[in-house]
Amino acid sequence: MFESLTEKFNTVFKSLSGRGRITEANVADAMRDVRKALLEADVSYTVVKQFCKDVKEAAMGAEVIKSLHPGQVMIKIVNDKLTKLMGPVDSSIYFVSPGPTIIMLAGLQGGGKTTTAAKLGKYLVANNKKPLLVADDLRRPAAVEQLVLLGEQLNIDVYTQDSKNSIKVAVNAVRHAQNNGYDVVVLDTAGRLHIDKEMMTEVADVAKAVNPHQIYLVCDAMTGQDAVNSASEFNERLELDGVILTKLDGDARGGAALSIKAVTGKPIKFVGVGEKLDKLEEFHPDRMASRILGMGDVVSLVEKAQEHFEADEAVKLQKKMAKGSFGFDDFLKQLEAVKKMGGMRDMLKMMPGMSGKLDDIDFDGADLQRMEGIVHSMTLGERRQPDIIDSSRRRRIAAGAGVGPNDVSGLVKTFKRSRDMMKAFSGGRLGGLKNLFSGGLNMDAIGAAMGAGKKIKQRSKRKRIVRRKGKIKR
Repeated sequence: MFESLTEKFNTVFKSLSGRGRITEANVADAMRDVRKALLEADVSYTVVKQFCKDVKEAAMGAEVIKSLHPGQVMIKIVNDKLTKLMGPVDSSIYFVSPGPTIIMLAGLQGGGKTTTAAKLGKYLVANNKKPLLVADDLRRPAAVEQLVLLGEQLNIDVYTQDSKNSIKVAVNAVRHAQNNGYDVVVLDTAGRLHIDKEMMTEVADVAKAVNPHQIYLVCDAMTGQDAVNSASEFNERLELDGVILTKLDGDARGGAALSIKAVTGKPIKFVGVGEKLDKLEEFHPDRMASRILGMGDVVSLVEKAQEHFEADEAVKLQKKMAKGSFGFDDFLKQLEAVKKMGGMRDMLKMMPGMSGKLDDIDFDGADLQRMEGIVHSMTLGERRQPDIIDSSRRRRIAAGAGVGPNDVSGLVKTFKRSRDMMKAFSGGRLGGLKNLFSGGLNMDAIGAAMGAGKKIKQRSKRKRIVRRKGKIKR
């Protein structure tokens, strides 16, 4: 996300890093580039103007002027101002007692309301709540059926009613929730392809009838200023409590995320970062600012790692690493955790300094599957003691996995090197990310294997090309 904006910011900071000190002249040059980058990212002109003014005033402060590292200073200033622009942090949902807490979702068609309702339901279940999803989008074809299907996938109850009256459905759903012990009602309302009087009247009437405790506007982040404009109009009629930005993973610009809080005054509560139903994240302005500036998001990465690792398993793994007895079975657990956390590329996006290097990394879920296939073709003894894998074993493993013997050899060699490295890390002679994960996810092992996986993929690709050429010649 925000790739183009990150690239432009990095160019600005690099141009300042060669300067001896910050001066009014080089700050003016930098801000000209920053202003251009933000406008190209579809950020509101009013927001851009105020942001650049704030950054320039901070950069011209007495202490900053004396700095010998203008590039670093500007990164710090821009990071702070971006955080303020998108903040403050307000990702919490306020629950009422006695319940149920009523959350109403509003927005235009195509913004992802129905899917977001299901994602929000999954989030609530993970936070020990009993949600009821309400299919109250009675205008879009198959909207009710879509929410029912998503509810079945998540094992979350969905309230439906054979009616064309959205107010009646909403009122009856809330009554049903009160009578059956639900903690939260998530109301999926109807939208339109564009804002019109009829739609705004309908959602306002539903809100008046059920008196929701919180109203969230669901916006497609990729629509940029259109999302901001629709947020302003919805806010005038509904008094929004927050915004949920969807499709943020596909937003290379960032205009909506950077403008919406400043224009509407309403916080971004959650962001959708993928199509899967677990791809809804709490919005943290400070973490997002770090991502935009290419500094990664280690805090979120750690949280994801801790979410998918049991404490006991982490301790056992740590002991194995210290002894150098880390085997391929342990490695498979690491790969499984990577997949649960969204895949290698998603993880690398959160690593400091990696945002601009992802184009050079051709590594996806298929690569993980190839490595898993090789490991699953090994015997139990071979997984525990890779040193016993000789040429005949390599040929057998390769045949079982559908790869070449060299692919098996490359993975084994890389694994052995990473195992030795992990032993050094565990012995405390080297520092690293291992400590961040409490002994759970070892990025060095995964990183080393990533190189092996890439080689396997490249060899497979070359083989396919040779075969195609052979057919053409014949």
